[in-house]
Amino acid sequence: AGGLEDAELREAQRDYLDFLDDEEDQGVYHSKVRDMISDNRYRLLVSINDLRRKNEKRANRLLTNAFEELIAFQRALKDFVASVDATYAKQYEDFYIGLEGSFGSKHVSPRTLTACFLSCIVCVEGIVTKCSLVRPKVVRSVHYCPATKKTIERRYTDMTSLDAFPSSSIYPTKDEENNPLETEFGLSVYKDHQTITIQEMPEKAPAGQLPRSVDVILDDDLVDKVKPGDRIQVVGTYRCLPGKKGGYTSGTFRTILIACHVKQMSKDVRPLYSAADVAKIKKFSKNRSKDIFDQLAKSLAPSIHGHEYIKKAILCMLLGGVEKNLENGSRIRGDINILLIGDPSVAKSQLLRYVLHTAPRAIPTTGRGSSGVGLTAAVTTDQETGERRLEAGAMVLADRGVVCIDEFDKMSDIDRTAIHEVMEQGRVTIAKAGIHARLNSRCSVLAAANPVYGRYDQYKTPMENIGLQDSLLSRFDLLFIVLDQMDPEQDREISDHVLRMHRYRNPNEQDGDAMPLGSAVEILATDDPDFAQEEEQELQVYEKHDDLLHGPNRRKEKVVSMEFMRKYIHVAKMIKPVLTQESASYIAEEYSRLRSQSEMNSDIARVSP
Repeated sequence: AGGLEDAELREAQRDYLDFLDDEEDQGVYHSKVRDMISDNRYRLLVSINDLRRKNEKRANRLLTNAFEELIAFQRALKDFVASVDATYAKQYEDFYIGLEGSFGSKHVSPRTLTACFLSCIVCVEGIVTKCSLVRPKVVRSVHYCPATKKTIERRYTDMTSLDAFPSSSIYPTKDEENNPLETEFGLSVYKDHQTITIQEMPEKAPAGQLPRSVDVILDDDLVDKVKPGDRIQVVGTYRCLPGKKGGYTSGTFRTILIACHVKQMSKDVRPLYSAADVAKIKKFSKNRSKDIFDQLAKSLAPSIHGHEYIKKAILCMLLGGVEKNLENGSRIRGDINILLIGDPSVAKSQLLRYVLHTAPRAIPTTGRGSSGVGLTAAVTTDQETGERRLEAGAMVLADRGVVCIDEFDKMSDIDRTAIHEVMEQGRVTIAKAGIHARLNSRCSVLAAANPVYGRYDQYKTPMENIGLQDSLLSRFDLLFIVLDQMDPEQDREISDHVLRMHRYRNPNEQDGDAMPLGSAVEILATDDPDFAQEEEQELQVYEKHDDLLHGPNRRKEKVVSMEFMRKYIHVAKMIKPVLTQESASYIAEEYSRLRSQSEMNSDIARVSP
């Protein structure tokens, strides 16, 4: 049987060598191998589509009988490299194959990864949740015996290697005649080894079910390619690890994925925009140069009535300021922090939700649901090694973005003090458990809070109502107190606006039809920011006119579409404006006027520059 297997292995090796040696055809892989040698790498990326086109039977066998076929493929690659450059082939013990292309039914998620895929090549997509440390793993050890002047060599493999033949895990210290052995560390061979866990994408997981995850083994050049939070696509072989306890097994095995190729999926925060989009943005700026700021502010969350100044402030926050790093090491932040404080039901949380879907990178948190270390950074213990490691919190993940904190008043004081440094310096400094680190967290903070007594008490001073420390309030550049006042005219406008929003239906629908339960009702992108709009081919500058959105009195007003707003903000952030001398002197005058006002009224919080 062994001879037959060897013959099959040799035949497979010959087929793969024919596939790689394609100089007569187009020479694609011939040039790829030459590039690999010039870049000093030892992993060749092969498209399964090319193999399928040249030898369909071999491609199907590679997908279903992965371990033997991959060993044959890698041996063929080593032979081919030796024929191209013999000295380079001697530098590395093994050469590796990475696979890409279309995998058909073998393209799965961690939920659909079932027993029928064992020992097959699969392509899995998911989010990295955990990363272990990179550890060296011994592959071959060399031992020298001073008594007999001989050297002994031993190879080690386990079930996480491709050619997993059982080898003794006992490390040799004596030979057969009980002579002591010395390990020659310089001649021994090691490989990098890392374990990561990938979890299925939250948008693809069925509602109400916990997301599934799978462990992935990364070796050699694949380690340290990903970090927690990355969306990746892993191609590898699916295998089960037999586990025995006390000499018997229950029949349930732990399964792992041994990766041969890791690809980062597009997790770029930049929106995709073409030259036509940039031209539209420039044309819009030219045509509306006088009132462009008002126009964009009105289009910010058009489903919310009023709050003109708050919308302008949020637009300023999204556009950001100009950051300066001075030579003496100090940094003047360019991020604007805003605090909205006021009565319940004045659409504070709705504004936060709109920002979440408009800002290029925004992370939501709530007061009770987040602790101080959860916002900044936590020191945790690695389960495998017992070592301490650092895990980034929400504000570090939102570097160069926006953090939205709802129910800010419900946070405990200890947790609230943790974000003082972030809001002023734009960084987190940690000195705990032997770890001293400084992480960047240059983010804007948009916080919403209720007053101390639930509702705003008109008979108490603003500072008593807010109930936050002055040291924290001075870090918020803009503070808005939003009151729910009883004004019949205002109430009529708001109720009319809200009812119009709720009345919106699909134009093709018949009158009197019941709305289908559980289906996504077609709504305007500006109505509900939670509604994910499909990428349109052409960028629409304005929303289509709709009586219900624009209202009977506002026919002439145009609302900028959310997609255009997102792209406009991204382009505008790249521009670094310079303050003129007149503007600087005007700001200085206004500042001194505000300070003199606060002297007269002692209760108002001090204005600081």
